[in-house]
Amino acid sequence: MRWKESVGEQTIDWLLEPENPSVRFWALQQLEGKSKDHVDVKDAQDALMTTSCVKTILKSQRGEGYWVSYDDMYNPKYTATTHTLLILAELGAARTPKIESAIEHLFMFQRNSGHFLADLPKTEKGRASEVKDGCCLDGNILYYLIHFGYLNDERTEKLIEFQVNYHSDDAGGWKCRAFPINKDGVFPENCFMGGVKMLRALAQITKKQRSADLDRIIKQEVEIILENGIYKYLRNPDGSRKDKAGWKRFGFPLFYQSDILEVLDILTLLGVKDERMQDSINLVTESQQFGRWLLKNTFNGKMLCEIDEKNKPSKWITLRAARVLQRYYS
Repeated sequence: MRWKESVGEQTIDWLLEPENPSVRFWALQQLEGKSKDHVDVKDAQDALMTTSCVKTILKSQRGEGYWVSYDDMYNPKYTATTHTLLILAELGAARTPKIESAIEHLFMFQRNSGHFLADLPKTEKGRASEVKDGCCLDGNILYYLIHFGYLNDERTEKLIEFQVNYHSDDAGGWKCRAFPINKDGVFPENCFMGGVKMLRALAQITKKQRSADLDRIIKQEVEIILENGIYKYLRNPDGSRKDKAGWKRFGFPLFYQSDILEVLDILTLLGVKDERMQDSINLVTESQQFGRWLLKNTFNGKMLCEIDEKNKPSKWITLRAARVLQRYYS
């Protein structure tokens, strides 16, 4: 298999080592094909819940279920409630009473329309807010709600319904006040990076569970990403395409940011194999060093715990690269 030219058995064995039970938890499922109910997967999840990172995060949680600020679930960045829940989901944390209390606190920030804003509404008028913004925020929230088993919760269904209705069916994507800073400097009309985050969440919903609307939106968003060469959505003054250079430096976790590897991860999870991905696939294979990939972009020092070490071989980046190449070349 072509993917094993870059990802050999030694690399997979490295990812399966018990030293990092979070990576092992995902690798057992995504590289070894074991089900969530397999004893090895369950043991890995039990182990990851006792790691210093997860224990530090859960110990920092306040009694009402939040992190740092009761009234703001987004700020300060990378330690507030929504960022912390995202990290826990990406680490593979199990749904526990502490997680459930955090989710219940988070739902206090949901507006009547279904979308989320960072600040706690203080009145019914505030809860009725019609502000439509931040698909990256809603996308990340939807991602971890699905991970923690809230897909069929009526409040999650309301969030999905909002995103379906707010989606720009003509131009694609979702509008955001922060995008673009310079309309002449980009090709997409609506938020490209935010669209990636929403697509990542929608990709977690199985084909059987998706509505026709979600299938239609996913298809359109995939095409937009491919049309823009994954990381070539910026526009030079002469109208030519420009690389998003930062997306060539792979990171974990990424929060509201993205990179080539994350986008390929989403596309391959959706079963997409398209020649317009090949340039990005080549960048991934060429950046490996003896079957391992380095962490080039990190939020260490800003989160409640540190994850891997910058410019060193990263199990998280290697895991993502391995599953991308396995799906693409299998």
